[in-house]
Amino acid sequence: MAIEQRLRELDVRHRDLDITIKTEAQRPSADMTRLSAMKRQKLKLKEEIEHLRQETDHH
Repeated sequence: MAIEQRLRELDVRHRDLDITIKTEAQRPSADMTRLSAMKRQKLKLKEEIEHLRQETDHH
């Protein structure tokens, strides 16, 4: 099903972004602007994942 494939893709992107955020945060001269942008992107992914999961639960 297309929604399940989309969920898998979003989960991978969310996980990859989490790793990138952790790596950037550990750098001595972490780019706080970049970190903030990545955290916002990660939150949007999480919201989309939750929305799609609710849709699949109601079908």
